[in-house]
Amino acid sequence: MVAARRHGVIVSYDLNYRGSLWKGIGGKERAQAVNRGLARRVDVMLGNEEDFTAALGFAIEGVGEEYTRLDAAAYQPMMSAVVREYPNLSAVATTLRVARSATVNDWGALCYCDGRLEQARTRTDLAIYDRIGGGDSFASGLIYGLLGGRGAAWAVECGAAHGALAMTTPGDTTMATLAEVEKVMAGTAARVER
Repeated sequence: MVAARRHGVIVSYDLNYRGSLWKGIGGKERAQAVNRGLARRVDVMLGNEEDFTAALGFAIEGVGEEYTRLDAAAYQPMMSAVVREYPNLSAVATTLRVARSATVNDWGALCYCDGRLEQARTRTDLAIYDRIGGGDSFASGLIYGLLGGRGAAWAVECGAAHGALAMTTPGDTTMATLAEVEKVMAGTAARVER
């Protein structure tokens, strides 16, 4: 991260907290200490509601532990607080996943950038083939939009569409084309055409 920033490279970081990895070396407290140090070297921070709380120590009010109702408005105070604490951040983003079952999820996303909260369209009852890689595909779509200068609203919609498409195929590597992502962004069903 230090070398990347020294050379003007934009640094993105996915908090992605895994309790089993931190269990033997200090748990959440240690994870938060490490991530707080890293956050000072990040430009674009990603994570879901659990990650921001467990890995960074920022709670989201009004979101229960079951994550069955994710109110986008509840995220803005947390995202604003993260940016105030780490003014180096140009964007903070999260996915909104309500897992109705292993194969049906509601899926959306948020991006806080330039003092504004941008929200992707929520895809309700998204049919999941394999949810592994959905978050990474969201991140790559978001980053694609931000690097391309398309703005945070377009970028978060691109990320959400790409993540939705990725979950309609097996494995954690996307098979979606940009044209397919753009069709989903325009409102068609999230399904890769083969």
